[in-house]
Amino acid sequence: MTTETHTSAMLTIDHLHAWYGESHILHGISFAMQAGEVVALLGRNGSGRTTTLRAIMGLVDRREGRIEVNSKNVIALAPHLIARCGVGYCPEERAIFASLSCEENLLLPPQQSTGGMSLEEIYELLPNLAERRKTPGTRLSGGEQQMLAIARILRTGARLLLLDEISEGLAPVIVDRLFELLTVLRSRGYTILLVEQNKYFAEPLADRFLVVEHGDVIMRLSASEFAKQAEQVDRALGV
Repeated sequence: MTTETHTSAMLTIDHLHAWYGESHILHGISFAMQAGEVVALLGRNGSGRTTTLRAIMGLVDRREGRIEVNSKNVIALAPHLIARCGVGYCPEERAIFASLSCEENLLLPPQQSTGGMSLEEIYELLPNLAERRKTPGTRLSGGEQQMLAIARILRTGARLLLLDEISEGLAPVIVDRLFELLTVLRSRGYTILLVEQNKYFAEPLADRFLVVEHGDVIMRLSASEFAKQAEQVDRALGV
């Protein structure tokens, strides 16, 4: 597989392998992202998309290859040190602290790098959270929890966002709000690596699409190529 590299890339993945125990999940995946770019990782369940995000963050049992964030090799770093390089990870399970209020959840993570959003900025961007600021995590809806999980990352100053299935299982009106949020973040220059099962959510957002199968990229498509090759993509996704 051809490696995509560029000296000014925000993120470079070069022949990345990853394991959970003895299970070899990623098989030399390679790609690069420029600052301000939105890239969607598409694929069937079990294809290695989520493991790619987890491997970038150092949340797998073993990894080999090269991971560069702003030209710094982070393959040997612990997850909290990778976060300090300006990387924010939003897992599919959201990891909201149920016993804390919405605002306490927002205040919990430390600022990892400069430029993190203030509470006021977040509440302006996500007025739903402002209305629910005193509400315990257990009483937030699934959509509100998803917004909170993303907002918590924005507080840290991360500029590279790893987002895992953020539209999964949510009502269409909430999915629309998340779409609007990502559109705003894209306009503000955030770099977003988006794992999605829902290609219709990802298609209007992404600059490029990587279709993953068996732990490697099998298709690399620009936005215009994605539309033209919809049938081949659907076959690869099992749609």
